[in-house]
Amino acid sequence: MTPTLVKALVVFAPACMLFCGSVVLFLRAKAVGPFLQLLGSGCLMVVALAHICEAVHLFPSMHWGWSIASVTTLTYRARSSV
Repeated sequence: MTPTLVKALVVFAPACMLFCGSVVLFLRAKAVGPFLQLLGSGCLMVVALAHICEAVHLFPSMHWGWSIASVTTLTYRARSSV
């Protein structure tokens, strides 16, 4: 088990609890506040699932993380040379 997968699973567990609680709150009181909480926790779940997929190399053809790292490095080098 890689450290990236462990970190992703540690984030995924509270995100699941938050999402389940948000669903319950939204079903009890269908209002704007619980809906926004449900939307935010759903987005957090998507991020956690993306990190899990990245850790287990589920989509290796997408090369997740490679393009972002190269763009960040190029941007940093361009700024430091000016």
